[in-house]
Amino acid sequence: MGIKIVKPTSPGRRSATFDDFSDITKTQPEKSLIIIRKIQAGRNNQGKITVRHQGGGVKRYIRQIDFFRDKFDVPGKIMSVEYDPNRGARIGLVYYQDGAKRYIVMPIGLKVGEVILSSQKPIEIKAGNALPIKFIPPGVAVYNIELEPGRGGKIARAAGNLVYVMGVEGNYAQLKMPSGEIRLVNKDCLSTVGQVSNPDYRHITIGRAGRQRLLGIRPTVRGTAQNPVDHPHGGGEGNQPIGLKHPKTKWGKPALGVKTRKGNKKSNRLIIQRRKK
Repeated sequence: MGIKIVKPTSPGRRSATFDDFSDITKTQPEKSLIIIRKIQAGRNNQGKITVRHQGGGVKRYIRQIDFFRDKFDVPGKIMSVEYDPNRGARIGLVYYQDGAKRYIVMPIGLKVGEVILSSQKPIEIKAGNALPIKFIPPGVAVYNIELEPGRGGKIARAAGNLVYVMGVEGNYAQLKMPSGEIRLVNKDCLSTVGQVSNPDYRHITIGRAGRQRLLGIRPTVRGTAQNPVDHPHGGGEGNQPIGLKHPKTKWGKPALGVKTRKGNKKSNRLIIQRRKK
């Protein structure tokens, strides 16, 4: 993928950058692997807003991605590289030898026509192959990693992400996360070799408000720009500082950098080194 810059015909387009989609080989999704995306607009079953700043957006299909990679010892061939509007990474359509079709999150370097394999035994360490962490040598980059065996990949699925295997000791493998955190994961958890595709995604600049609305993101109003009745930061003439001991949310709870992780969380014992501050 590359970043495309367009002629500055308006202030919005002057600062905007776009994906050039040069790596896409197929434009229409596989019909058997898509479902309609129902727009919730951040509301619960009572119609109340539980997640703010969501709503609108263009109509999309959900591509059903195989995060489990549980087609063990059945070779699959990459038939196409496709765009997925629901994620930054590219997805690949895989045809397996037994006739099954599945989408996977594509790694960097995997091309159309190549064969991938998923196994619970030692196999070749190459981009796109999935196997337990205990069979992966230290220093190798992996993605789509399970936190518990058989529960499907949860970690490092976003565009450009990768996790480094630091080593295996006892029942656990040490992994260095994208955040810099080093933590233990069960060595029987599956992971996929490689780095997630489309690392340039982070360099795309939205450029204008209308493009955010197409993504389903509604405007966010600063607390300091609101009235005192609406937000603790509100009120005053002109620009004002917060004027409080610490920043607060709209509902009066501490905000901006406050740690929300529970002190008695079970997984605390699995974290060897906290993420970079």
